[in-house]
Amino acid sequence: MSEATLKPVDINSGDTAWVLASACLVFIMIPGLGYFYSGMATGRSALSMIFLCMLSLAIVPIQWYIWGYSLALSPTGGKFIGNLDHAFLRGVGPTPHPNAPNVPGTVYAIFQCMFSALTPALALGATAERVRLLPALVFLFVWSTVVYDPIAYWTWGTNGFLRYAGSLDYAGGTPVHMASGFAALAYAMVLGKRRAGHHSAYQPHNFSNIMLGTALLWFGWFGFNGGSGVLSNSKAGQAMIVTHLAASVGGVTWMLWQYRYDRKFSSFGFCCGAVAGLVAITPGSGYVTAWAALVYGVVAGTVCHFAVVLKDRYWFDDALDVFAVHGVGGVVGNLLTGLFASAAITAVDGTEIPGGWIDGHYKQLLVQLFACGAGGAWSFVVTYIILRGMDLVPFLRVRVSEADEERGVDITEMGEDYFAATVKPDPLHSADGMPLSEGDPRMRHDSDFSHGPSSGTATPREEKLSARPSTEIRMNPYTSVGGIPPEHAV
Repeated sequence: MSEATLKPVDINSGDTAWVLASACLVFIMIPGLGYFYSGMATGRSALSMIFLCMLSLAIVPIQWYIWGYSLALSPTGGKFIGNLDHAFLRGVGPTPHPNAPNVPGTVYAIFQCMFSALTPALALGATAERVRLLPALVFLFVWSTVVYDPIAYWTWGTNGFLRYAGSLDYAGGTPVHMASGFAALAYAMVLGKRRAGHHSAYQPHNFSNIMLGTALLWFGWFGFNGGSGVLSNSKAGQAMIVTHLAASVGGVTWMLWQYRYDRKFSSFGFCCGAVAGLVAITPGSGYVTAWAALVYGVVAGTVCHFAVVLKDRYWFDDALDVFAVHGVGGVVGNLLTGLFASAAITAVDGTEIPGGWIDGHYKQLLVQLFACGAGGAWSFVVTYIILRGMDLVPFLRVRVSEADEERGVDITEMGEDYFAATVKPDPLHSADGMPLSEGDPRMRHDSDFSHGPSSGTATPREEKLSARPSTEIRMNPYTSVGGIPPEHAV
């Protein structure tokens, strides 16, 4: 159906409601990602991880409004990138986009906007403990323009060359996960290793945040995959079924691989495996059967687990294993889609595809491999060039100083801390909230909370506070972030 023939009268209210709800679900994934990353990081950079995700949620939509939507989804662009016909969302209104003929153009725009905001936030997990925030903000805007938008256009644009070649990517295996994973690899290489060097010096500080983040990501992924068909039909339900199965099997698979080290069931390993399963099923969620989703989960949970193990053999320091889960997981998902894509699944809503190997279309695997190579190479090379260029500008140097890294990114870049170091009570009330009269020995004065004389000595109150045990959770110092003993890293 051409753009000229699409009219507001074609809009389906049920489909519109489902896509709007899906946009809200994808929105939830972004703070969920922040909690997931903050739990994986140490306490000194936990807040900055959440903050960067929220900033991506704010900055990237501005870019999307200015020209991102037009560059990524313009129906009249060329093979490589869209044009600026819809810059500032000009002409985007009730008339549907060709990719979503049953919903208003504005609804499709906000749904896709959430994808664009999530993707660079994923990549920033590699920067934990040592990233400067101002350059990261510039990176969010620039990267979305020159990396995400072109790859999204190749994959989903009406005239994109990967779409024209027959690549199957239902919900973003290449433009979201591979793009962010390979960008994370480039960012980690440019930043260099963290100050302490060995991964065992950096342990997750809050497993509750990891579990909460995983739950929010998992929940949001139902809209991420289920809404990508922009139809409220049985295929949306099928996409949600395979999404849940892949996550479930991926989580159990990773957990069992990790169990072999110390005969303990790791909640962290389960969460990492669930995310790996979600990543892998993304490109195939609208094309594969339920039994195939089980294969996605097993393969993703296994391959991504060992990608984390192998990572420590190399010189890059991907702090939160973004490349191992999203980059490698995206490749796994794309290739498995070339094997298990089924024409019978897509025929439910009239969509015709040749299918994958199970339908006798053996060429599809090569097409999927080509899409992986194009998306991964573009993301890595262009991201590396962007960051090296920024690093040449003094006020855009991407890494904090050694002294600032020692103190922690939260304090040095934000002036705030994930944990409250002191709690200043109300000086006019007791601990139980009752007013205090003048002269009451429990009356508190500002001097009780001072930082001591100009010489820098601490008050007795501060010394007492500093003597309290740390609230940071410490894991076995001989295990990696993924809970894998170094002697098992091959």
